[in-house]
Amino acid sequence: MYSVVELRETWEVAKDVRAFRLSNGFDFTPGQFVMLWLPGVGEKPFSLAWKDLLVVKRVGPFTSRLFELEEGERLWVRGPYGRGFEKKWKRVALVAGGIGVPPLYALARAWGKDFEEVTLIYGAHSREELALIDIEDYVDEVIITTDDGSAGRKGFPTDVLAEKKGEFEGAYACGPEPMLKAVLRVMAYRNVQISAERYMKCGIGVCGSCNLGKYLVCRDGPVFDGFQLRELL
Repeated sequence: MYSVVELRETWEVAKDVRAFRLSNGFDFTPGQFVMLWLPGVGEKPFSLAWKDLLVVKRVGPFTSRLFELEEGERLWVRGPYGRGFEKKWKRVALVAGGIGVPPLYALARAWGKDFEEVTLIYGAHSREELALIDIEDYVDEVIITTDDGSAGRKGFPTDVLAEKKGEFEGAYACGPEPMLKAVLRVMAYRNVQISAERYMKCGIGVCGSCNLGKYLVCRDGPVFDGFQLRELL
């Protein structure tokens, strides 16, 4: 069943990335997602950045239409769905790539004070694509990497994770699949949870379009423990 909400506020976060604050908040676990429907356009899944907040990158017709909405217009939302992150370990790394920030932002904001130390390692193509929001308020350290060296250090977030691995008891990650594969390898598939992405249609484990091997990302994920994906990623 859909909840009809209004767009209360929207603002630019980074190049082709906008934040959308909704009139209603949702009870959720960091890492869960909602299905957003726009009449005449379609339906897409988005990770919740907070109870009432979505952070979205423009990548196609649906998100382009979403970017055209003005404050006060209506959206149709169902969920939250899926398996979220689990609160584990004490000294943790949050590893984000590109637009993989929203679920990690939710995790840091909800649980940041429960950890002994939280380090965000965040990689993007360039400075203008960094979508930090205000996550620095909820973590102890932010380490930036960019492909072109325009901000932070030149390279990839997994380079930093590999160098500092001994400082962390566990890691949480969200981003492009090549990065997630690298995170899993660095962590040897242990003490790591990742948020995976697959094409979704129903969001509730019926249609099977989001299969990842023996798993359905919408039902069994989107968050998986590393050992679950040893044979798959």
